[in-house]
Amino acid sequence: MIDHFGINCADLPAAARFYDAVLAVLGHRRVMDFGVAIGYGTDSPAFWISTFDGVGPNRETHIAFTAPDAATVRAFHAAAVELGAEQLHAPRLWPEYHPGYYGAFVRDPDGNNVEAVCHTAADSD
Repeated sequence: MIDHFGINCADLPAAARFYDAVLAVLGHRRVMDFGVAIGYGTDSPAFWISTFDGVGPNRETHIAFTAPDAATVRAFHAAAVELGAEQLHAPRLWPEYHPGYYGAFVRDPDGNNVEAVCHTAADSD
């Protein structure tokens, strides 16, 4: 059900030092680092920390739900938009994450960044 999730941090370097240490104790490590977002996991990133300009005390969370294919990602997006969700990113391939990463991002009624993602999409999907 949960593919990955993320939190926003006011002080990313402090958060990175914290999570580098405490997650290592649990057998996890930093597996991706984009400068403003760091992904932790065992083999692939399942937990992300990030920051952005103007991050405040009531920071949104990011939750990504697993979808079996690109068509289901599109159906998730359509259902959310039909219910009035703000579209953050329309369904598309995200090759900057990895080949086959296909996701759509919306804002839920409480302002959280919610995504549906599959990891096996192709350009023709």
